Amino acid sequence: MKVAVVILNYNTREYLQKFLPGLIASCEGLDAQVIAADNASSDGSAAFLRAQFPEVPLILLEENYGFAGGYNKALQSIEAEYFVLINSDIEVPAGWLSPLIEWMDRHPRCGACGPKLLSYAQRDHFEYAGAAGGRIDRYGYPFCRGRVMQQVEMDHGQYDSPANVLWVSGACLMVRASLWKALGGLDQRFFAHMEEIDLCWRMQLRGWQVTLVPDSQVYHIGGGTLPNESPFKLRLNFRNNLLLLENNLPATFFAQMAGSPGHDVLPGCDRASLERKARKKARRRILMRMLLDGCSALVYLASGRRSFYQAVLQAHQEYRRLRKAGEIPPHPQVPEGLYNGWIVPRGLGLLGKNALAKIK
Repeated sequence: MKVAVVILNYNTREYLQKFLPGLIASCEGLDAQVIAADNASSDGSAAFLRAQFPEVPLILLEENYGFAGGYNKALQSIEAEYFVLINSDIEVPAGWLSPLIEWMDRHPRCGACGPKLLSYAQRDHFEYAGAAGGRIDRYGYPFCRGRVMQQVEMDHGQYDSPANVLWVSGACLMVRASLWKALGGLDQRFFAHMEEIDLCWRMQLRGWQVTLVPDSQVYHIGGGTLPNESPFKLRLNFRNNLLLLENNLPATFFAQMAGSPGHDVLPGCDRASLERKARKKARRRILMRMLLDGCSALVYLASGRRSFYQAVLQAHQEYRRLRKAGEIPPHPQVPEGLYNGWIVPRGLGLLGKNALAKIK
């Protein structure tokens, strides 16, 4: 098949019942098939899928491998030109898939693309998880075109042109299958949260583009598996932010130091020296991020949220245990979507619609 649209489910039977019929209908007439993979759900999801949607192939995983491990295992057994990773809590309108396919067909250097992610509850606003494509600031804080911190913009057409971004949300992400396999899929150390940012960043370092295609849009509920007030979710986010930087900052700094594409040494500086400089700079940046995390932990403690304070400490412990040196490809490219400022103080001061237009 050309496109495999793969839902990774974990205890979201009610969303499958609500949104899967529309997803199946939206693929009719296209060389696309909806496939479900179940991460060892305990809510009867697998039996429900077999009984109500026998036409949907079902991949049963023996345990909950998380978003990263679950998709890696599920996609091993699927042959297609493009993979679409899509959450079970997404409503798709008719015609959402064709613009993504057409974009990938016309742009052979595009490794991944995605639709505008709009809110299911407030349909004229962007949705927090991905909005109109993501960027990242100098300390590793992700944000989106259309969403900075907790501030979400109304969609009034301000992001209706295709744009290369650092990342698009894994809630609905089309990936070139050959590139997915070449990169080894998602980094399973992440388990869940930010693994798609890591994948998109790794793609760009190797010269591929990641694009937001606004002719496609979907509606996302968000928080379907882990609520926002979950200490576990907070721990994953803090830990994975550090793993994300460990994976990608050395190659990013190397590319920035090396200058123009294809030139991987500065005048008078051999590659080994440049790698050492890049890794040293990455270590300093990660240390700064860890200090900022410590400040966040103290705020949680002072405000009586001890479980959040402990989650940050556990995140740093797990990062130290899981960390490994990020790979520097032979000719890394400078990614698009990097913001050289610090988004937190800027985000706190942003009010009104189209806030991100103020962030250059």
